[in-house]
Amino acid sequence: MAMTEQHVPRIFSPARRRARYARAIMRQRVTDAATFVFDDMIEDVLERLAFMRAEPGKALVLGDATGQLAPALAQRGFAVEQRGPTDLDEEQPLPGTFRYVFSLNTLDTLNDLPGALVHLRRGTEPGGLLIAQFTGAGTLPALRHILLGADGERPHARIHPQIDRPAASALLSRAGFAKHVVDSRTLRARYRGFDRLIADLRDQALTGVLADAPPPMSATGLAAAKAGFASLAEDDGKVTETFELLSLTGWG
Repeated sequence: MAMTEQHVPRIFSPARRRARYARAIMRQRVTDAATFVFDDMIEDVLERLAFMRAEPGKALVLGDATGQLAPALAQRGFAVEQRGPTDLDEEQPLPGTFRYVFSLNTLDTLNDLPGALVHLRRGTEPGGLLIAQFTGAGTLPALRHILLGADGERPHARIHPQIDRPAASALLSRAGFAKHVVDSRTLRARYRGFDRLIADLRDQALTGVLADAPPPMSATGLAAAKAGFASLAEDDGKVTETFELLSLTGWG
């Protein structure tokens, strides 16, 4: 029987994904740009390396729009190469092999995530380490509720599908990592205005990149979204938004 080519679902737009990352890079040049999601991811990566007493080595940093992780690793003696979605296709083999591969906020918007994880494993030296961080299932519940209400009787998909811990663990096993750990933590931010929430997502490349892009929100829809935001406000006038951060650690 002839083998058929594996079908990769078209969920995300690579072009929109690259544009989102490029926009975040530009926005990070502004002094008040939000970095708190990346700050937490980077702190977690550095704490894991310290806990494991990882010896410095050749490292690849993927997707850090803030540009903070590479210099932090270099200060610790790592030889670091930094890439992003605009200059590296993670669904293709990596440009060489590395002792360490660190991926921040990229894996959850790949169409062929199983294939990308295989490439990451093959690009990690034997005994090497992959640490990948991204937002997982349970992220942005307040915004999801607001947007569904704002779209009225015909809601559109404006927040992309999210990965949970069991799925992430299964994907690492499928990719062939000899040993792996998946854990999660909750990060919360409080907002006084809807516009500030959206700005923070744009700053950190956390907006939607679905292949079937929803129509732009109308002025009426935007007004409804802001009203929905106000309806969720607590006694101090602020709305709490949640970010569930997944951390995938795999050994080659």
